[in-house]
Amino acid sequence: MSQHFLLSAKARTLSLAKVMRLSDEETYETFVQVRWAGNDGEPVCHRCGCVAAYRYRARRIFKCQGCGAQFSVTSGTIFASRKMAYRDILAAIAIFVNGAKGVSALQLSRDLDCQYKTAFVLAHKLREAMGAEMQDRRLSGDVEIDGAYFGGHIKPENRKEDRRDRRLAIHQTGKRRAVVVMRERKGRTLPFVFQSEDEAVPTIAVRAMPGSTIYADEASCWDALHARFETRRVNHSIAFMDEGVCTNLAESFFSRLRRMEIGTHHHVSGRYLSSYANEAAWREDHRRVPNGEQYLLVAGAAMAHAVSEKWTGYWQRRA
Repeated sequence: MSQHFLLSAKARTLSLAKVMRLSDEETYETFVQVRWAGNDGEPVCHRCGCVAAYRYRARRIFKCQGCGAQFSVTSGTIFASRKMAYRDILAAIAIFVNGAKGVSALQLSRDLDCQYKTAFVLAHKLREAMGAEMQDRRLSGDVEIDGAYFGGHIKPENRKEDRRDRRLAIHQTGKRRAVVVMRERKGRTLPFVFQSEDEAVPTIAVRAMPGSTIYADEASCWDALHARFETRRVNHSIAFMDEGVCTNLAESFFSRLRRMEIGTHHHVSGRYLSSYANEAAWREDHRRVPNGEQYLLVAGAAMAHAVSEKWTGYWQRRA
């Protein structure tokens, strides 16, 4: 019997112990190399793009010879105005990528010995950087689509005669959201959040390339896709797969997201559901990538991302 990839030595190329053993100078140089990997670690001004800059000896900052601006290794990135030490940020990224089903902000705050608020914002900044690459993504080839509902729990009444059917719209809280996923076979994953599944049809029509083959279940909202794409359907009330037609990859994504919601975070607000969906999609797309490479990918995405408009000053109500 072959060994699962996650159990093999190839999947373990990074440990938290290695990160925490780095010296202050090594962690700083790691940031420099990740930030300016395309320029062999030499600083590039984030304002004018000039490659001519020199370092100050007394402090870890640079000065651009073109526009005269002073900047640090995190200036203009999602880590701008950071107060956390470089080593702690790298440790947070290592902890974050090692969680196959995500990492809660409470656990992250305990591992880093920081406030819950700090861990909460830091984790969401990493999710924002991970999801940035999906903004303009379009899928092609064989594309599976499906939808599932998350959030909006209604606690049942104690007595049987007082209970209501929570599936009916009149008994809903209005907080449940539909996560609709598009997933290429042997390709990438693209999630969206809507109020209901049928709202996703126009988005799917735009994000799926012409000539794609759509695989969907029996939900009537997908009938409109037949006019634009070759669409193959499977009736899940009868079978999960019918002559090779299935949505198993989409269901795999929902399985990971559901485990994140129930087992790790316990509750996901509809306000942030798209961030968690993007995280689950990233983890699905990189599930066969060693954790050391995942660590560098997330660090690189964060350092390439501009200052977050959503999370900068979040707890100070400035965002």
